[in-house]
Amino acid sequence: MYHRLATTYAAAALSVAVMAGLSSAAPIPGPEADAPATFAEPYRPQFHFTPERNWLNDPNGLLYHEGEYHLFFQYNPDGTGWGNISWGHAVSTDLVHWRQLPLAIGHDDEEMIFSGSAVVDHANTSGFGTPDEPAMVAVYTSAAKTGGSQTQSLAYSTDRGRTWTKYASNPVLDIGSREFRDPKVQWYAPTKSWLMALVLATERKVRFYSSKDLKSWTHLSDFGPAGAAGGVWECPDLFPLPVDGNTGKQKWVLIVSLSPGGIQGGSATQYFVGDFDGRTFTPDDDGSYTPPAGAVLQSFEATDFAGWTATGTAFGPGPSAGGWQNQHGVSGFFGQRLANSFHGGDTPTGTLTSPPFTARKPYLNFVVGGGRHPHNPDAVARSSTPTGTLLADFEGGDYGDWTVAGRAFGAAPATGTLPGQQQVSGWLGNGLVNTYVEGDSTVGTLASPTFTIDKAYLNFLIAGGYHPMSLGDPTAVNLVVDGKVVRTATGNDSEALNWASWDVRDLAGKAAQIRVVDANTGSWGHINLDHVVLSDTRARPVSTETSVNLLVGGKVVQSVTGPNSGVLDWAHFDLRPYQGRQVQIQLVDNNTGGWGHIMADHFVAADAPARSVLERASWVDHGKDYYAAISFDNVPDGKRYMIGWMNNWQYAGIIPTSTWRGAMSVPREMGLRTIDGKLRLVQQPVAGLNQLRHGPPVTAQNRTIRAGSASPIGRGRAVEIAATFSLGDAERFGIKIHAGAGQETVVGYDRRTRQVYVDRSRSGAVDFSRDFAGVHRAPLEAQNGKVTLRILADWSSVEVFGGQGQSVITDQVFPGADGDSVQVFAERGSVRLDALQLWQLRSYRN
Repeated sequence: MYHRLATTYAAAALSVAVMAGLSSAAPIPGPEADAPATFAEPYRPQFHFTPERNWLNDPNGLLYHEGEYHLFFQYNPDGTGWGNISWGHAVSTDLVHWRQLPLAIGHDDEEMIFSGSAVVDHANTSGFGTPDEPAMVAVYTSAAKTGGSQTQSLAYSTDRGRTWTKYASNPVLDIGSREFRDPKVQWYAPTKSWLMALVLATERKVRFYSSKDLKSWTHLSDFGPAGAAGGVWECPDLFPLPVDGNTGKQKWVLIVSLSPGGIQGGSATQYFVGDFDGRTFTPDDDGSYTPPAGAVLQSFEATDFAGWTATGTAFGPGPSAGGWQNQHGVSGFFGQRLANSFHGGDTPTGTLTSPPFTARKPYLNFVVGGGRHPHNPDAVARSSTPTGTLLADFEGGDYGDWTVAGRAFGAAPATGTLPGQQQVSGWLGNGLVNTYVEGDSTVGTLASPTFTIDKAYLNFLIAGGYHPMSLGDPTAVNLVVDGKVVRTATGNDSEALNWASWDVRDLAGKAAQIRVVDANTGSWGHINLDHVVLSDTRARPVSTETSVNLLVGGKVVQSVTGPNSGVLDWAHFDLRPYQGRQVQIQLVDNNTGGWGHIMADHFVAADAPARSVLERASWVDHGKDYYAAISFDNVPDGKRYMIGWMNNWQYAGIIPTSTWRGAMSVPREMGLRTIDGKLRLVQQPVAGLNQLRHGPPVTAQNRTIRAGSASPIGRGRAVEIAATFSLGDAERFGIKIHAGAGQETVVGYDRRTRQVYVDRSRSGAVDFSRDFAGVHRAPLEAQNGKVTLRILADWSSVEVFGGQGQSVITDQVFPGADGDSVQVFAERGSVRLDALQLWQLRSYRN
């Protein structure tokens, strides 16, 4: 696959100098790529494959040959960041115990070795081996280091994958593209030929080719765009599965990964079920969708807002007929007009509010598009400057008695936007701290004089890059007491300064210092700061939302934002809690930056919720961290095993590991089952994992778990849990893992929404990325009033298999070492725990 995110450690040495003398309450991990692997490092998985050191991403070339399962993978032999991509290699005899082998296919001066597959050429169609000693043949994407072209090439091995020779006539397939990659090859017996699936990534298409010898390829057909079509498509896989275990009846499954645009944001893997005739894949679902019928409350077809009240100028004098001037790509609305706050561009702000109406139907459906700037319940509509002791306003033309080190801060405060910088806004007066001096390439520190904390809050305006102190190259504002960082804040990858506030009442009377750190030389490697004031009033941030809100009693009770897209898609509000009450709809545009607008249309009161394209797509995994999944070729007994990369491109390069970065999921056995009248992909961990169970299990049965309780049932950082609950009146219930002081990862079931979920918002280290913390959900219907969960928790991950394995959530977590408690809980009612077993799992290396 092709990786567009480039996180480097170029500033590491500079960071050390900048951070000298600045200690933190938590250690900052560094790359340390040459340190020996102990497999006891913090966060090191115990039963998931990780490389001994360095960077890992997509699984490649998965196959079974002569008693060994082969796992090749995208690998950087030279460091813990993405780059110099080659094929690493590991083998296993049971899909559980893995042994890493030397580098398989390495990058060179001309190419990197991007994702692909491997086959055993039993008939020696390629001529690389013999019929008696067939060659293992890798089909991979050659990523040219000069020019960026992507072509398909071959390498072969005649010693069970230990050494490889590149085919002298590479590439074997070249269409003149920079976005053509990830070949998955298999033998297609009906035509006695090789079948290749690969992607036209930015066109969101899977392309199929055929070959008799692995060297000459003929184009068969294309599939897509379809399903979830955001970002780029990558890593396709096509394979048959028996339906409900009936080997006489089969369907084909097409796997496609995409990034961004996943169900939880960022990377994800989807699937299609259908038929394949040797040339063309035809999905059972043609993608058409008819939303639930209902009463149209507003369609914006009039030339005015028809009783809705507009403030500001963002929405213009009435609905727009498509896009406003200079707005392009608006689609997905109904009729001729829609509400659209792009009037005058992204700079204007305003609201559009419906008259009150009585909630009589359970759902309010509508389509929404525009910017992704969620509602913040703590934000206010207008800025208010707190009064108190002003520590700095940076108005005097110099830094006064603040101490400067390095070049990032320049000789004096900035007076606004610097050359080459996006428009800076939100500061007070004429001066501010702005470390975009000489662009993002400079580093430095700015330290205040020591002061005494004698008020309740320390308030300041902040913007710039999101690089928290938990990383090795922060852009941060820190409060230092007794030589330690006790409060820290970072920017939000925005140039619009907004209020931040620290509650410092517990530090009253302490001597303190503010230290501003810019140790980052990459994208958004700068920090903005202004108007630092000690006050007894807490400053609240100004709203920057672009949202459609549901108001009850004038308060926002539900909110939907756009997806940073001009394509409107279905969303809904759940009106069931407000039946018979007066409610209102309010569109809010408080954002003046990029994608600073909101669009909405066709509000319909209905008996069922409308579902977005993402909700209607079929996801292999509903978690945040399961990507580039592909299956093993040539597996005995015709079984289909799959493995995925446990990461997300939103933060893959900055997860808080040190000597290595990247892990694989556990291998899973795949199947197709008819569930609630629909064919669903189901998956379970391979049975061989049972051999890692250590000691007798902890058991519990026939317990009533009451509201507010969190009953300890065992301890462990690497555990397997199987639990069955009978529904009671509890709104939510489940199991907390990695629980300890101030941390927990919650695996729960929401009875009202009929969803299994993982909440990792307090799972330990979560601040290294603004995209990490959150709750990830998957639909799961109770069966005969019961919910079954199987949980695999490792030192830095959780995999949840709900029901028959049709609802799966895979998430990374980074808990502290003392987060080893396992607890059962219930909220707002009670639930019956029918049965639970908890096994300790030992490392596969033991």
